[in-house]
Amino acid sequence: MNPIKRRGFIKQTARITAGLAAANVMACKGGQNMAGDGIAAMIPLPIQIVIDDVGWWSGEDGSARQEPYRTGIKRNHVPADYQAIVDLGKGLGVRPQAATILCEWDRENILRQLPTSTWMREKWDNRKWVGPWLEEAADIIRSNQRHYELTLHGIGHEYWADSNFTRAEWAERNGNMRPRDQVELHLDYYARLLQQNQLGPFPRSFVPTAFLHGFGPTPTSSTSLAEIISKRGISYINTPFSTMANAEAVQFGLFGIDSGVMTVDRGEDLFDWDIIGGTPEAMISGPTCGMHWPNLLHADPARNSEIVAGWVKYLSPYNSRMETLLAPDSTFFQQQLAHHVCTGLARKGRYVELDFSKISAVPEQAAGRQFILKVRSASRLQFKARNINVVSDSFIAENEGFLYALTLERIPDKMAARIEFITAG
Repeated sequence: MNPIKRRGFIKQTARITAGLAAANVMACKGGQNMAGDGIAAMIPLPIQIVIDDVGWWSGEDGSARQEPYRTGIKRNHVPADYQAIVDLGKGLGVRPQAATILCEWDRENILRQLPTSTWMREKWDNRKWVGPWLEEAADIIRSNQRHYELTLHGIGHEYWADSNFTRAEWAERNGNMRPRDQVELHLDYYARLLQQNQLGPFPRSFVPTAFLHGFGPTPTSSTSLAEIISKRGISYINTPFSTMANAEAVQFGLFGIDSGVMTVDRGEDLFDWDIIGGTPEAMISGPTCGMHWPNLLHADPARNSEIVAGWVKYLSPYNSRMETLLAPDSTFFQQQLAHHVCTGLARKGRYVELDFSKISAVPEQAAGRQFILKVRSASRLQFKARNINVVSDSFIAENEGFLYALTLERIPDKMAARIEFITAG
């Protein structure tokens, strides 16, 4: 079996999704900038930071000999690489998602009992990666929950039905889900590895390995993967729709609801998976700032902070723009994205009207009740709300005025609301 290069594989299997998304948006018009009289209002697009392939201790790309791709960095990973994720979160005041592979955290070689999860199959032996670094990294994760979200990625990233792997752990190349009994076992053993290392409860979010996933049921299963993982408490999936089977069934353009689970279009990452310490320059094109672990790291782990500082400098302005904000955590992200896409906003004189009729189709678990409205004005403003609560408001001074961020909370059963702009004395 000739291995397929990882980037080539993703490009080979990609679909053109811009047209799919446009065709399936259900007339949701939230997030529009309705300017007039020097005042503009918008429900900004949230941006969630998602970092893939965290968890390996070996950085080696082993795909040429039927081992996982891992991260491709030419050194072993160290606890400082976990600290880099925390430092990014602290620098931006957010909780990045760390999509985590756990096979090299196996302290007891339990994966011998799950041969489809590793390249050694029944002969799995992880003794070389069991050492004090496990506890050091685990302590970093446990002690920094405000700035580190452990997200389900996989056990060994690929799938070994025999000595050769196929891509990938949760789904085949065409997006068809792996046999349900294997999916359930992989989830069971992921939970056991979390428990071995006291890494916390089962994650609430998921990034499919190799971005192979099917939206809804696939030809090999009448049950969707989303339905299965929802029973483990997962409420959110992040994956590019370009490699997702059945993407045309997505209901809301940027996201879909699959068995109650919000599935979000990740779009394109800023760097390839094995670029070490890149300096980002391109604009983020969607609701996810996706990256792979090496993108955040330095070849010398003692210099990781230099790379993290570059990312903080790059991402910070997204918080102070009218059109975007950095999601402080994945729960906020889901709710803000739902309102950005589906809450109608219409400017009428000195107020805006909010229409919640479209967002009623989104489960409250995803939509929640709170979201942020940004308002730009040349003069200081006060706000009067009708049929909605203003939880908080803050502003930053700009060269030619003020940019306000209002945290709003819907009142149950109210399908419309109004925010009036009053010039402060």
